[in-house]
Amino acid sequence: MSNISKNFSLIGVAGYIAIRHVKAIKETGNKLVATLDKFDSVGFLDSYFPEADFFSEFERFDRHTEKLRRCGTKIDFVSICSPNYLHDSHIRFALRSGSDAICEKPLVLNPWNIDALAEIEKETGHKVNTILQLRLHPSIIALKKQIEESPKDKIYDVDLSYITSRGNWYDFSWKGDAHKSGGIATNIGIHFFDMLIWIFGDVKENKLHLSAKNKVAGFLQLEKARVRWFLSIDFNDIPTEIKKKNQRTYRSILVEGKEIEFSGGFTDLHTLSYQSILNSKGFRLTDARKSVDIAYNIRNAQPIGLTGNYHPFCKKVKSL
Repeated sequence: MSNISKNFSLIGVAGYIAIRHVKAIKETGNKLVATLDKFDSVGFLDSYFPEADFFSEFERFDRHTEKLRRCGTKIDFVSICSPNYLHDSHIRFALRSGSDAICEKPLVLNPWNIDALAEIEKETGHKVNTILQLRLHPSIIALKKQIEESPKDKIYDVDLSYITSRGNWYDFSWKGDAHKSGGIATNIGIHFFDMLIWIFGDVKENKLHLSAKNKVAGFLQLEKARVRWFLSIDFNDIPTEIKKKNQRTYRSILVEGKEIEFSGGFTDLHTLSYQSILNSKGFRLTDARKSVDIAYNIRNAQPIGLTGNYHPFCKKVKSL
């Protein structure tokens, strides 16, 4: 990694994930120059980059970015933590402003957005990087190695369960609007889909069993796995033994009935992601495409109900 400090700006700095990006910029020895968010609850910046400029209007942020460029201060990277539906636009802004982009998941909502961004990459010579942090998790890397060393014709049975309870606020935020967030499968599931295809290969079949505002479930036939998956933001779906521990999140990956332990080790994955990007080894448009395809197809599929190989948690759901 270069010892020369890079300049960053960050769009969406008031969002909950932004602090991980700010921390990663700090821990990789770089500088946050300018930030943008229409909300001004960004006091945490005092602990990292108190000198960073802050804007609540895009037009002023845009003007400031141009002023810096004309005065010789190059913004090397624009980090994007804005709502999902704005990612595409903000990536284009970054590239056309002469910067590389680092964008949170989901990179974009629709597959054709990736094609358009690839064209702008060619036009500008700048790169789009995305955060696919589960590919950097030690337990996931170990699982991938195990699968790669298994017999070529082995097909694994996998159950993915992810329930992350959300309160009433969720429905009134952009996250509760499927047109803006992409819905549950995109907003909380896309990095799991990326992880699954990274380990077990491409999608051969994609079935949707259940689709509701606060939960979604289906089946993926991958090259080396049969995957039953269940995603939910409904506290009622949390297993009883987890509720008794006063926990509001449940995360489980069963491979051939064996639990893959990956609940820890998430803290520093964004910093690892930034280190990879700064070493020109980040995840790019082509890496993100397949999971975007999966989430898009789920979002536009009609559920078939509880037929075939469905996730056992679906039985608990009283109404489809």
